[in-house]
Amino acid sequence: MELKQYQVVLVTLDPTIGSEMKKTRPCIIISPDEMNRYLQTIVIAPVTSQSKAYPTRVGIKYNRKPGWIVLDQIRTVDKEQIIKILSLLNENEISRIKVVIRETYVD
Repeated sequence: MELKQYQVVLVTLDPTIGSEMKKTRPCIIISPDEMNRYLQTIVIAPVTSQSKAYPTRVGIKYNRKPGWIVLDQIRTVDKEQIIKILSLLNENEISRIKVVIRETYVD
């Protein structure tokens, strides 16, 4: 399975500790394609269907329903935790993710 940045993938996140997002859920691949090709791990941000309007959350439409990419819970997982590829984000969603990542982690 070829994994690419900004794909929506189904990932098994368990086991978790404390407030980490749990269970099998859609996640967005954040790591660049170069890393995705050569490493056995992948950087993801989970998607939730329920969220408050936190500045680290990016709203998306997923399966015709609203969802939020949780950029305050970015984590690295082994590729074996990825069950399947679901879809790809659109350019507008990708642009908003880049802005939030830059504002949260870079500036």
